Amino acid sequence: MTTKTVLQITSLSGYEQEIGRALWCLEDVRRNLTKKLKGISQNELDRKIGDRQSIGSLFYHIAYVEAGWLYGEVMEKDAWDSEIEKLFPLDGWPDGKLVHVVGDTIQTHLHRLNKVRETLLTHFRSMNLEDWRRARVLDEYEVTPEWVIYHLVEHEAHHRGQIFQLLREIRGD
Repeated sequence: MTTKTVLQITSLSGYEQEIGRALWCLEDVRRNLTKKLKGISQNELDRKIGDRQSIGSLFYHIAYVEAGWLYGEVMEKDAWDSEIEKLFPLDGWPDGKLVHVVGDTIQTHLHRLNKVRETLLTHFRSMNLEDWRRARVLDEYEVTPEWVIYHLVEHEAHHRGQIFQLLREIRGD
């Protein structure tokens, strides 16, 4: 007898249920991304194909954007905590283009991604639904933490597709 896979969204424990469900989606995208990249070589991380970004550069970008939205829009801070700031020695968009990251190991990339995510999850653990839906008023727009998480799911899933495509091309799959 074959066991059926159950495909459903659940709530991360320790969160307001609705918030936990959205964070589960964010975590699911990351699980799928990191599972596929076990055993990736340094050459595969650093290699550029044409004018596209390297896998390592996309990892850096995913973490950089997540930190930016967390601190700027959700937490409404002008600066990142020093522990997070140290993870990003390079400007994310010099000259309006994604920074090219070379030489960071998979462990370094995963540490950066995990530290930013850990900070995000810790912040959202104490959030209630009122704050989840409270618009942060910025000069350019108003945004809720609920929308930020939606955007981060969409952003990481988009770049996950790019990373998987690059890996297939690099490996000749």
